[in-house]
Amino acid sequence: MTRVITAPWTAGLLTLALAMPAAAQDETAEGASTGGDVTADTVVATVNGTEITVGNMIVARSTLPQQYQQLPPEVLFQGVLDQLVQQTVLSQEADEPSRLTELTLANQRSALMAGEVLLSVAEDAVTDEAIQEAYDAQYSDAEPTREWNASHILVETEEEAQTLKTELEEGADFATLAQERSTGPSGPSGGELGWFGPGMMVPEFEEAVTGMEEGDVSDPVQTQFGWHVVKLNETRMQDAPAVEDVRAELAAQVEQNAVQQYVADAVSGADVEESEAEIDPSILGDLNLVQE
Repeated sequence: MTRVITAPWTAGLLTLALAMPAAAQDETAEGASTGGDVTADTVVATVNGTEITVGNMIVARSTLPQQYQQLPPEVLFQGVLDQLVQQTVLSQEADEPSRLTELTLANQRSALMAGEVLLSVAEDAVTDEAIQEAYDAQYSDAEPTREWNASHILVETEEEAQTLKTELEEGADFATLAQERSTGPSGPSGGELGWFGPGMMVPEFEEAVTGMEEGDVSDPVQTQFGWHVVKLNETRMQDAPAVEDVRAELAAQVEQNAVQQYVADAVSGADVEESEAEIDPSILGDLNLVQE
């Protein structure tokens, strides 16, 4: 059976490295901090003539699982270095990289370089002018929208909801009934739902509040969640948000549009020729073809 070897062992090696005596860790971290001007090219160790640099360590740390990245640098330093030393020693044991490794490295190199290009495109796209343009396109013609502030009591049956409606008509306190009888998560807070706008509630619920006046209590309303008795507390007309309030969403939109356009232009401008050979798609699962 063909087996793909990845590198889960790196975390295991790091775990062992981090288990070393604290005194040794402190000594290494202290020594590393007194080496003068340090750059990415500063050599931290040499393994059979192969240099391990600060840059190698920075990149190795950035690819560690999150639980390791959260460790203090003085704890992590020696673990990352030991991992790279062990990794380098083991890689030197291989005569030549396998075909699988060569193809994996080629794909990873291509993906990383493509990612750098798109990151640059995305960063360059987000300007104040682009943000304003996106804002104008989305909000310049936007009319003020009605929003509602409502409370509800959710129960399982129409009969229960009708009983609640009757009790409310007889003077019962809505918030108290919600706390005592509602099965919804808003029950403990007296059934309060806060402010919501069009499309934020299921259609049946929104239709109910749309036809109500402030202070009204609805007849039983059925939705997919059960039966509701709704009280409309307030309504308001909400203007378009300020540009700074939606800047993060607009920036993400600008980045996405810029990246999609860049990719489309790059591909359309490239000389791409797909082979006419008939290839069975199931071949994608045949790792034996890349084992040499």
